[in-house]
Amino acid sequence: MPVAPPRVAYFSMEIALEQALPTYSGGLGVLAGDTLRSAADLALPVVGVTLAHRRGYFRQHLDSHGNQSESPAEWFPENVLPEAPARVTVEIEGRRVQIRAWRYTVRGVSHHEVPVYLLDTNLPENSEADRSLTDTLYGGDPRYRLCQEVVLGMGGAMLLAQLHPGTPLQHHINEGHASLLILSLLERRLGGERVPTVEDIEAVARQCIFTTHTPVPAGHDAFPADLARGILGGRIAGLLDAAELWHDGKLNMTYLALRCSRFINAVAHRHKEVSQEMFPGFPMSAVTNGVHAVTWTSD
Repeated sequence: MPVAPPRVAYFSMEIALEQALPTYSGGLGVLAGDTLRSAADLALPVVGVTLAHRRGYFRQHLDSHGNQSESPAEWFPENVLPEAPARVTVEIEGRRVQIRAWRYTVRGVSHHEVPVYLLDTNLPENSEADRSLTDTLYGGDPRYRLCQEVVLGMGGAMLLAQLHPGTPLQHHINEGHASLLILSLLERRLGGERVPTVEDIEAVARQCIFTTHTPVPAGHDAFPADLARGILGGRIAGLLDAAELWHDGKLNMTYLALRCSRFINAVAHRHKEVSQEMFPGFPMSAVTNGVHAVTWTSD
């Protein structure tokens, strides 16, 4: 029986697929993994996108005095996962960076499969620095983080367009790290030939859903405009200019998602109240976090 194409693309910087794979650090990733396991159980047409994180978040070590040290949680996706049959290229600081993806399959109780694509820049065609862009979860400085978010958002959107050409998708942005997929969708719609209009922004927003998690300002990525222009390049920065998508002179990933999504939700009723106070201009709903009970129930 042919497999139906996906209808929802779930983007998250971290996804807890299984304990042996260091592709997550905490609650955001655990929730993402449980969401995709539940989608598989319900036979929903969903596909997941994240990064490979070859060096993980970190392994924690405590000495006899309680002092913490860290070491990489290294793994090799090529040893355990098949490669997806597509590669894409993004532009970062004027360089062409190639991306491949490893496919992890989440299987539900009825054997429905939800594929998850782990994006990876560790390719010989890339420079040594670019090969490490998908290595460390939440690592590095703002430049490294923004380069990672180009790979996740723009690279992920491009990969799905290659794997499922012509398939209309709803893009679920799980926290702001993947918000640059909005610019990829906008660029695709414009074809590089005209200035975006309000109608163009609204058309892209109809393809996007945003879940906000972190109820403190420090949890929302905001990059200086000079850094963003240098990394994204003139064409993409020009889209931000023309569509007036900067916020307080910065590339704020949360505000980019808020302004370009048709549905916004917090992750509990109280969290909705707090988030609505933080972002008063954007109507929010609440979808309370759940867990995948089978995963978390001990025999």
